[in-house]
Amino acid sequence: MPTTRPRHMITETDRLSSALEVAAEVWPDIAGEKGLLLRRILERGIDEVEKEGQGRVASRQLAIQSLAGSMTGVWPPGWREQLRDEWPA
Repeated sequence: MPTTRPRHMITETDRLSSALEVAAEVWPDIAGEKGLLLRRILERGIDEVEKEGQGRVASRQLAIQSLAGSMTGVWPPGWREQLRDEWPA
């Protein structure tokens, strides 16, 4: 079928072959269509990757929030201006 979208070719490894067999049992309505099974497997994998990405973002945000304000008083008053004054104009 003509498309402007990129196409990808993959080799059916033993692990992928097993996954396709399991997928055919899980989704019997498309059991005879390896391309559809593969897309369904990929969609599930995409969901998991997105969840993991969201979890990492949430973890980083939590770390930032836990540190926010914890360094008050580390730099003396006027430190930024003093640092800038050291550089030539």
